[in-house]
Amino acid sequence: MWDWDYLIRVMFAGLCGALIGYERKSRMKEAGIRTHFIVGIGAALMMVVSKYGFQDQAVWSNLSLDPSRIAAQVISGVGFIGAGMIFTQKNRIKGLTTAAGIWTTAGIGIAVGAGMYGLGAGVTLFILAAQSLLHSRFYQMATPSTQQVVVQVDNEPGVLNRIKELLKHKKLTIHSFHVERINNGEQLVIHMLLKLSRSEGVEELLSLLQEMEGIRSVETKSN
Repeated sequence: MWDWDYLIRVMFAGLCGALIGYERKSRMKEAGIRTHFIVGIGAALMMVVSKYGFQDQAVWSNLSLDPSRIAAQVISGVGFIGAGMIFTQKNRIKGLTTAAGIWTTAGIGIAVGAGMYGLGAGVTLFILAAQSLLHSRFYQMATPSTQQVVVQVDNEPGVLNRIKELLKHKKLTIHSFHVERINNGEQLVIHMLLKLSRSEGVEELLSLLQEMEGIRSVETKSN
């Protein structure tokens, strides 16, 4: 006989997961609607089975039921799924937020599977609101970023010191500073990885570099 209450819990958990997945997909992240939807459904299903699937065995006096065991294993298992989404690309860690979202979606599924509809819905809405706020322009302007700058300059005495003094004056942090010689040592190509605030931008820095004596070219590259 169908128990529609359990089925509604599973479907509701899937809906919560799909909403979180939609937000991730809209930002072109690794896991989207289907992944979060299935994780939400699976977690809720496991919780329902763990909490209600063995009630017919409760008649045995020497049998102890622990509904939390399957829920704990779900969280551990989903952790491995999330770990597979985290990778390093060009000294930057990617997939960490998506992995955390997958893990939290499993938690929402467990909560809904246990009958806590309000908690599951509230956490879902809170995550969506927080993601929107943390990706806002205000947050990005306050968040430091890195920018790769390539400068071609005549190999003149003191040219490297002048460039470093300019960066120091602008209070920019130098993550890396690599110099190579070209044209039989007559010119230098400087590869710099700089940390700067999004509110400052890189346009002013490029203008100042281009105005320096001996500068042949200045360009930026994506990290």
